[in-house]
Amino acid sequence: MELPLEGVRVIEVGQALAAPLAGAIMADLGADVIKVERPDGGDDARSWGPPFGPDGETSLYFHGQNRSKRGITLDLKKPEDLEALHRLCEEADILIQNLRPGVVEEMGIGPDAMRACHPRLIYCSIWAFGDRGPMKMRPGFDPLLQAYGGMMSVTGQPDGPPNFAGASINDKATGLFTVIGALAALRKREVTGQGCILDTSLFESAAFWVEGQINQYVATGQVQKRHGTGAAVIVPYQVFQTSDHPLVLAAGNNRLWARAAAVLGHPEWAEDPRFLRGADRVRNKAELIPLIAAEFAKRPRDEWIAALEAQGVPCSPVNDIGEVSESAQMAAMDLILPLPGEGPKVVGLPMSFDRRRPKPRRAAPRLGQHNREVLGRD
Repeated sequence: MELPLEGVRVIEVGQALAAPLAGAIMADLGADVIKVERPDGGDDARSWGPPFGPDGETSLYFHGQNRSKRGITLDLKKPEDLEALHRLCEEADILIQNLRPGVVEEMGIGPDAMRACHPRLIYCSIWAFGDRGPMKMRPGFDPLLQAYGGMMSVTGQPDGPPNFAGASINDKATGLFTVIGALAALRKREVTGQGCILDTSLFESAAFWVEGQINQYVATGQVQKRHGTGAAVIVPYQVFQTSDHPLVLAAGNNRLWARAAAVLGHPEWAEDPRFLRGADRVRNKAELIPLIAAEFAKRPRDEWIAALEAQGVPCSPVNDIGEVSESAQMAAMDLILPLPGEGPKVVGLPMSFDRRRPKPRRAAPRLGQHNREVLGRD
């Protein structure tokens, strides 16, 4: 399969998640991604286990974010290793880094210095709180940004504490935005011949996730509260407990609401002035939700899902990770892929080209595995 980024070279001076994820996406798309790690242990994510991969030392987490790359070690405090990085950048298109704020400047490999030496280079910096402002120099991890960025305040039950999302969504979103920005910069370079400096941050990604709530606050001055598994402006649009397992009902418009009401055995609800239109249902949510919940509690989940799907009403079981991993849809999409060699299985790239999904081209590198191949030394 000819991959769209073949011929593109990426240098990744990254660790943990956001930068390695951006590198893994580009690598799966065909770019030659060279991961630079410090010699004394490498990326901290190597030890984020158990579970570990087949070697018993490299975490599955690391395998997932570092497949398809070549790996080298450089001590960037040493002049000779710094010079080796510069030689790599002479032929590189993109550099991605998410080191602690200020570190790359201390090493002399900050964006301005590197762009002065390598004007065609697209230099991608991933920050915690952004490239300016009073919190510029603060480090950060995903949970901190879920808290600071407002997401936690709208996640959880109305009468309970704020909750984290179950995945590192700010790290992953920032990795995605880094890829989007870098590809846009590559397109621009085709016209100008010049690279650029691209800045992304977990804070900006966090604000992006709650942009609707921020927009509402800016317009109205009202702070949105937590709605549990429900939505602020659509009702019913949440989890309900059946007689055995929970399900999600997403009756997102008046037509779907009328169908759902009929399936629940109460077609008159769709004509009730309290529940007639979307805005009516939002205003009278406290009355409507207990009525719906009482009906769902009478029958098991699978019976309800069959009945709702027969009428075209969007719904879903609340799968745990095992259930979705073993689902027929996951198998049909061929989304869980083995890494080459003795690597473990990982979730593949969530896109296909001409109905073919790019497959990981190599397992995550051992620490310094490609020093001889890339640097000409061990």
